[in-house]
Amino acid sequence: MEKVKFQQEYLINASAGIIYKCLITPSGLSEWFADDVNIKKDVYTFMWDGSEEYARLLTTKKDEYVKFRWVEDEDDEGDKDTFFEIRLRIDDLTQEVAILVTDFADDDEVDEAQLLWDSQIDRLKRVLGS
Repeated sequence: MEKVKFQQEYLINASAGIIYKCLITPSGLSEWFADDVNIKKDVYTFMWDGSEEYARLLTTKKDEYVKFRWVEDEDDEGDKDTFFEIRLRIDDLTQEVAILVTDFADDDEVDEAQLLWDSQIDRLKRVLGS
C-alpha cells in the first residue's frame, strides 16, 4: 500500500535555534519525541516503551529543518520516497516561528498519525515553555 503525504503546521513560541536543538540532538529529542534517543553515524535509534525504531538523517540545515527516513522504509520499493521532515518557518513581519511537519502514513492511518504529531508537538511546546 502506498503511503499518503500529509502536512501540519504549529505555531510555537520559542527561537528557531532552541527548537532546532530539540530536533537534532539525542537529549533534545528524548525530551519530547521518544523516551530515549541514540545516534550512530547518521542513524538515530528512537526508543519507546521498550521498542526501538531506526531513522536515517537524510538532510538538515541548522536552525531550519531536519529530514529523516525510517530505515524499515528504505528497502520497501513503494516507501522509498517517504520521509518525515520538521521545518521551521519564521514570519518576516511578526518573527513568529511555525513548525511545519511533513510525514507519510498509510491511507487508513493518516488521522491517527496527525493526532500523534499533535501530541508530540504539544510535548515539545511544554518542554520549551511555549
